[in-house]
Amino acid sequence: MSVTATQRTVSFRDILRAPFWLAQIGTGAKSFVDNPILGSERLNRAGLHTARVRLAHAMADLRRRQLAHLASPEDRAAFARDGFIAKPDFMPADLHRAVLAEVTSVAAEAREQIQGDTVTRRIPLDPETLKRMPAMRRLLALPEWRGLLRYVSSYNCEPVITVQTILSHVVEGPPDPQTNFHIDTFHPTMKAWLFLTDVAGDEGPFTYVPGSHRPTRRRLAWERRLARGAARDPDRLTGRGSFRASRAELKRLGYRDPVAFAVPGNTLVVGDTVGFHARGPSLRPSVRIEVWAYDRHNPFLPLAGLDLWSALGLARWRTRLGWWLLDRGERLGLARNVWRPVGAVTADAPPKLA
Repeated sequence: MSVTATQRTVSFRDILRAPFWLAQIGTGAKSFVDNPILGSERLNRAGLHTARVRLAHAMADLRRRQLAHLASPEDRAAFARDGFIAKPDFMPADLHRAVLAEVTSVAAEAREQIQGDTVTRRIPLDPETLKRMPAMRRLLALPEWRGLLRYVSSYNCEPVITVQTILSHVVEGPPDPQTNFHIDTFHPTMKAWLFLTDVAGDEGPFTYVPGSHRPTRRRLAWERRLARGAARDPDRLTGRGSFRASRAELKRLGYRDPVAFAVPGNTLVVGDTVGFHARGPSLRPSVRIEVWAYDRHNPFLPLAGLDLWSALGLARWRTRLGWWLLDRGERLGLARNVWRPVGAVTADAPPKLA
């Protein structure tokens, strides 16, 4: 009797949630676990997931054509071929020195999270923090910086930008899950790393599989197979739409060997993280400091200039507002915010969560 009542309650809730789940098909929602329509084995066998992938890529191509003037022909060709654009000696040398000096001397409110044995720290570059960072303001105003990030993201708006520090092998734990090759989501999206410090080959360099940003027939078939059972996949991140792939699978998909960005400081890499990427293994404790940018919007919009955050003048507050909302959710018992406050610190300070 009680079981039947519970089943009726669950069924009634599902009916109430169905319009919301259905509406999510036309958004960037990616979790197969949280949405039974997106996670439906029957619908994904019929091609729901791959249809979303195809349409999202077509819309991104359309938006990038609108923004072609923001990147040089050489950079556009490199991106089309590889899925990333790499620019050594990106800043003038004096600006690079000034930016590095600022992030290691100006303390600002930061947060950290632990993944495996690695701590990631982020200091948002919001308007209040930027008041004390004139060199950083010069960097963020560079036309090439603005143009490349917008072109790859396919949206002509301000991305999320933080100072990010990766501190490897600083806590006891399993290997960093970011060292597994993965895609961030099913649709084109942008991340950028302007490395302020040198990155050695054995210190967790960013690694990307060239050409893996394109929805080839082989890649679409692989995603369709994975999507059919993703809602039941034992890997939590795969179930939430961030597919993982082994090196053997990447070979079977026909991709070239991964490129590890063991690079000197002042190298910019802007990539489409629908392509396979990972943090290379770090064989010893290390510290990597970078200006990190990220942008992800509704993948199905045809116009490149639609962004509510920018329209409201809140684009540079997105990280702190996001953390505030996650904190409120945690207080309501919804979910724990993995980004924990650590006070005002500089980018090179020892980890606070260790």
